[in-house]
Amino acid sequence: MKIAFVGKGGSGKTTLSSLFIRHLAAAGAPVVAVDADINQHLGAALGLDEAEASALPAMGEHLPLIKNYLRGSNPRISSAETMIKTTPPGEGSRLLRVREDNPVYDACARPVELDGSAVRLMVTGPFTDADLGVACYHSKTGAVELCLNHLVDGRDEYVVVDMTAGSDSFASGMFTRFDITFLVAEPTRRGVSVYRQYKEYAAGYGVALKVIGNKVHGQDDLDFLRAEVGDDLLVTVGHSDWVRAMEKGRPPRFGFLEKPNLRALRVLRTTADAAYEHRDWERYTRQMVHFHLKNARSWGNERTGADLAAQVDPGFVLGEGVVAPA
Repeated sequence: MKIAFVGKGGSGKTTLSSLFIRHLAAAGAPVVAVDADINQHLGAALGLDEAEASALPAMGEHLPLIKNYLRGSNPRISSAETMIKTTPPGEGSRLLRVREDNPVYDACARPVELDGSAVRLMVTGPFTDADLGVACYHSKTGAVELCLNHLVDGRDEYVVVDMTAGSDSFASGMFTRFDITFLVAEPTRRGVSVYRQYKEYAAGYGVALKVIGNKVHGQDDLDFLRAEVGDDLLVTVGHSDWVRAMEKGRPPRFGFLEKPNLRALRVLRTTADAAYEHRDWERYTRQMVHFHLKNARSWGNERTGADLAAQVDPGFVLGEGVVAPA
């Protein structure tokens, strides 16, 4: 299943997404972790040192390879150059699966060891000096969206995406690519304002949204979040000596994470697993097509010089039973 972590900058979403990834890995679950934030910190939160994190291959730099591989033999896509971030799969497209090996993972993913288990980590890449004044960060996350559009994941398989901060996720249709979205909110007015904005923007798209209250230090904080968030408040997390040690680069074994925080992570997994039961592949595909046509009309047709609506395969529905060409 696909899981997003969102929240305002500094809310702790990267820390919590990394804890959730560690929790899944400790249970032996296959995990693909994706850092789609403009501030690339997920690698460090998973224990990589600065040199290792900076050496991770950027997905955006391998976009031609990604497009050529996913295009496959789809007759509706004349060339990889006409593919944009929202291009949906169709008959003949190659699909990605969590447990397989493929050229996209070979180029863009690296294994990260976590207490004897390993996860695949992929990163969009940082915003560089060369991008300043000439590029939008969403051009980098386009590689993530394209991969999510072509990803077929099943029960007990996890794709965890640390999203860009605030409401920037709504600059594309990527916010609809997930079975559940965990919004990390601090017990402050700014913290819950991001929640309200996210909930408002996501209304009408069937987005499953739950709130993780972070940096909760007492009953007053808890009461504040309950009053502002209501039933969307799923769990709360307080101070963690384990996290502080991790931030210093000296984390103990993950099993020594505080029991209340371990219980919170178990609730997150149970909630994510339950969300899988409501997956609707037809709606998922329909939303994918909706945002593709919207982007095609807005800028894609002019940018590529092609009618990108023709890329839509009207009879195709993405799903676990779809068999892609070799």
